[in-house]
Amino acid sequence: MSDQKVLNRWVVVVGAILIQLCLGAIYAWSVFTKHLTLPVADGGYGFTAKQAAWVFSAGLATFAVFTIIGGRLQKKYGPRPVAIAGGFVLGLGYILGGFLGGSFATQLLFIGIVGGAGIGLAYVVPIAVGVKWFPDKKGMITGLAVAGFGFGATLWVKLAGSWFGGLLNTTSLFELPGVQSVFFIYGIAFAALVLLGSIVMVNPPAGWKPEGWEPPADTGAQATGAVDLTSGEMLRTPQYFMLWLMFIGSALAGLMVIYCIRLFGIDALQSGGVASDYKTAGVMAGTAMAWYAILNGLGRIVWGTVSDKIGRKWALIMMCTLQGVIMLLFFKMGQSGIGLIIGACIIGFNFGGNFALFPAATADYFGNKNVGTNYGWVFMAYGIAGIAGPQVAGYFKDAASGGDVHAWWTPFVIAAISCFAAAAIGLMLRPVKKA
Repeated sequence: MSDQKVLNRWVVVVGAILIQLCLGAIYAWSVFTKHLTLPVADGGYGFTAKQAAWVFSAGLATFAVFTIIGGRLQKKYGPRPVAIAGGFVLGLGYILGGFLGGSFATQLLFIGIVGGAGIGLAYVVPIAVGVKWFPDKKGMITGLAVAGFGFGATLWVKLAGSWFGGLLNTTSLFELPGVQSVFFIYGIAFAALVLLGSIVMVNPPAGWKPEGWEPPADTGAQATGAVDLTSGEMLRTPQYFMLWLMFIGSALAGLMVIYCIRLFGIDALQSGGVASDYKTAGVMAGTAMAWYAILNGLGRIVWGTVSDKIGRKWALIMMCTLQGVIMLLFFKMGQSGIGLIIGACIIGFNFGGNFALFPAATADYFGNKNVGTNYGWVFMAYGIAGIAGPQVAGYFKDAASGGDVHAWWTPFVIAAISCFAAAAIGLMLRPVKKA
C-alpha cells in the first residue's frame, strides 16, 4: 500500500452526491419546455415540440460521448481535475445559454452541446472513484453515487418552477427573460458546487481494501470482477453488446417521459376533465415531474442495493419488465391527477435503476480496474436512447392536431416494447469466460 492518506470513504460519497446534484440539471428540462413552446406573441420562444426535444436530446447524446472522454482523462490525469473541468464546462454552457440563448440554435449549442459535454466529463468520476472505494458494495455505492443526479432534477425543477415564487416567474437578470435568467443562475451554481464536491474525488491508495473484506475468488468468469478487461477487450465480447442494447431499450422509456411528462400531463389532464385549463394542468403535471425526479433518485439506491442481493442480471430483468408494463398503462393513468403521479413515480423509480445497475454490471463483467473507461462505452447507449425517446414522442406530438391526447399512445407502446426486448436480452446474459 502507498503512503497516501486514506480518507473516510463515506466522505467520498458526500462529494459524489454533491457533484451529481448539479449534473442532474439536464433532467429538469421539462420545466422549460412549456415556456419554450409558447408562441412568441405570448411571451414564449416559439419552439416546436421537436425543437425543444432536440436541445434535450443533444444534451443527452453529448453527455454520453463525453463520458468516454472523461473516463480516459480521469485515468490519465486523476479524477479530481476532470471533475473540476466538467463543472467549469457545464457552468459555462449555462451561463452562455443565459446571455445568448434567445434562439433554438444558441440553446442547442450552449445548453445541449456545451452543457452536455460538462456533464459527461464529470459524470463518470464519482462512479469510478466510488467503485474503487466500495468494491464490497458496488451496487449500493453506484446507486448512492448517482442518486444525486435524480434528486438534483427535483431541486432545479422546484427552484425554477415554484419554490419562492419560481425563478422562471421572478427573475430578470440583465433584463433577460425568465428562462435565460434561470440558465445564468444555474450556471454559476453548477460551477461552484461541482468544484466543492471535486475536493474529495481521489482514488484509494494502491493495494487498499475495506477492512475485513477479501476480493472474490478467481472462478474463471468475469461476473465477479475477478479479472480486468481493457476497453478494447471488452468491445470484443458479446456481453458488451448485450448490456449496450439493454441500456438503450430500458433508458428509452424513462428519457421519453422526462422530456414529455409536462406536455403529456397537460393534454391528458385536460382530456380527462381533471383540469379545466392549461395553467391548472401545468401545475399538476409539474408536481408529477417533481415526484418523478424524487423516485428517480430513490430508485438508484434501492435497485443498486437489491442487485447486491439477487445479482445484477435478475435485477436488470425485473426492472426492464416492470418498466414495460407501466409504460403500457401510463397513457390511461395520466388522465387522472393521482394516476399521473403514481405512473411518473414508478417510471422514475425504474429509470433511476439503470444508473446503479449498468455501471455495477460493467464492473462485474469486465472488472473494477478500468470501470471508468469501460462504462463510458456502455453509456453510449444512453446517448442513443436520449435521441430516440424524446424524438419519437416529439414526432407524434407535432403530427397530432392541437392537444389530442391520443398522440401519446403510440410512443408509449414503442417504449414498452423496447423495455420488454431489453428484459429478453437479459435472460441470455452469461459471464465472460477467461481467455
